[in-house]
Amino acid sequence: MNHLRPTAVLAALSALALAPAAPAFAQRQPPTPEQRLERLERQLNQVQRQVFPRGRPAATAGFSDEPAATQSSVARLDQRLDALERQMADILRLSEENGHRLQTLASDLTRARNEQDQRIGTLEQRMSEAAAAAAAVTPTVEPATQPATSRPSSGKPPARPRTDGSSPPTPSAGGPSLAAAGDAGEDAYSEGFKLWEAGQYDEAISSLRAFTSAYPRHRRVSYANNLIGRALLEKGQARAAAEALLANYRSNPKGERAPDSLFYLGQALMQLGQPGQACKAYQELGAVYGSRVRADLKQQVQQAEAKAQCS
Repeated sequence: MNHLRPTAVLAALSALALAPAAPAFAQRQPPTPEQRLERLERQLNQVQRQVFPRGRPAATAGFSDEPAATQSSVARLDQRLDALERQMADILRLSEENGHRLQTLASDLTRARNEQDQRIGTLEQRMSEAAAAAAAVTPTVEPATQPATSRPSSGKPPARPRTDGSSPPTPSAGGPSLAAAGDAGEDAYSEGFKLWEAGQYDEAISSLRAFTSAYPRHRRVSYANNLIGRALLEKGQARAAAEALLANYRSNPKGERAPDSLFYLGQALMQLGQPGQACKAYQELGAVYGSRVRADLKQQVQQAEAKAQCS
């Protein structure tokens, strides 16, 4: 009996020594999937609280118990879509209206261009017909034996009184001589001279200016410019006449009617109330041309100087 007691004691001690080993073994068992998921969720929540201290981001909305889309958010989206559709409809309507306006403007522009082309074509045709008619007109021939006192200096019939107070010049003051055969420039000048002689001053000025533009080197250019100034003077446009006559003298002082332009320049200045300037024009006429001045023109200058009281 005493011999077995130590054995029982050793067994009891062994049982006591082995008793704590069971819980330790139980702790070494691997965690279940539910435990692992809970641990991961806790760690993720800790990380989110550290990274997003003010709340969860939109990307983690799936972890929330709230639904991804609510009824109010869907209503707002519908309202925004309706507004976008209305705006698109307005844009399309404005685009169509602008397209219609552009089409109307294009058609109006085309119609205006066609009308302008027709008018220009009609004017060109009329000018061509007028030029052909002018070329077909026989030039005016001034009698060489006509007395110097038979025609007034203005080229109009004797019944028309003169306004410049000067005595009538000889026909050579403005009338053309016999036109050379086949000279188109002479024919054009004769047409303007006939209009001036008939008292149609506006038509004469237009015709004479067309002649000087078409034949700038013709010998009748001096005649034409002088007649333009005289026509303006007869119309009462003294200032424009003075400018035209002075330009004729300065541009071609050797022209056959440059002395006459100086004389009628003085007449225009007298109408403008500038007798002193008129006297200077008469003096320059005598100083530049001297003995080359025609007798009838020299007599007119003397009478004009007496009227202007030139010293």
